[in-house]
Amino acid sequence: MTINPVSRNPEFCNIYGSVFLTSDPKYKRLARYTVYLEPEEAFANLVVFKEENKLFADNPGLWYPASGYDFADHVLFLTTNRAFADFSIYYTKSRSFAGCRE
Repeated sequence: MTINPVSRNPEFCNIYGSVFLTSDPKYKRLARYTVYLEPEEAFANLVVFKEENKLFADNPGLWYPASGYDFADHVLFLTTNRAFADFSIYYTKSRSFAGCRE
């Protein structure tokens, strides 16, 4: 019997690539996670940098904004209430600051 090791990182720390982020309720059932857009970097679980090219979005926190849910690697629903969110994100202007804070 083998025991699978438990990952120390939450699953949302593995989100990178093309991401469709929407607040439209009709896409809520398609979303894997509900996220809150944090106004302060210190309280965010994931610091995100928007990449201009999908090929460079290859590490956690590096996102390429997808034009539609069918072109995205990940679909996320944006909420305005922190209590309903699975995790919070903060957009940074520096690529080197992107990553998971958990």
